[in-house]
Amino acid sequence: MIINKIYFLLSTFSIGLAYIGLSSLVFKKSDNNNYLIPVVNQQKSDLQKSIDRGKEVYTDFCMQCHLATGKGDLVNFPPLDGSDWLVKKRKQSIHAVKFGQTGEIVVKGKKFNNTMAPLGLSDQEIADVLNYVMNSWSNKQKKMITVEEVKAVAK
Repeated sequence: MIINKIYFLLSTFSIGLAYIGLSSLVFKKSDNNNYLIPVVNQQKSDLQKSIDRGKEVYTDFCMQCHLATGKGDLVNFPPLDGSDWLVKKRKQSIHAVKFGQTGEIVVKGKKFNNTMAPLGLSDQEIADVLNYVMNSWSNKQKKMITVEEVKAVAK
């Protein structure tokens, strides 16, 4: 019984000493010997901010046809997920969102010939929704679409 009490006291004391000794390795001290709390910089990049805004635009305007998965219905509405058309035809993609799309297009080897009406989005909303689409699902394009790029696409 006495040995258990001595062991308990010594182990608690040992843990305390270990904490004090290791704390200087874990936390950095400032010049006045106060411990600093590590701060993780969690600022989002301009692209990530645009993607976040674009997700809302996609939910409001695009999801009805292209679905939450970006896969479309594969009959009338082409897939956006893994779309080679988005990658290869960047200006046409901007044009389609800005002014609507009519006529035949080929996406992932399949022809689609339907009409997408103009959505009435601002240049910022167009850039944001395209940044969202081009960086969602299996799409990974880090070259950000800018408002200036959208403005440069004329009818």
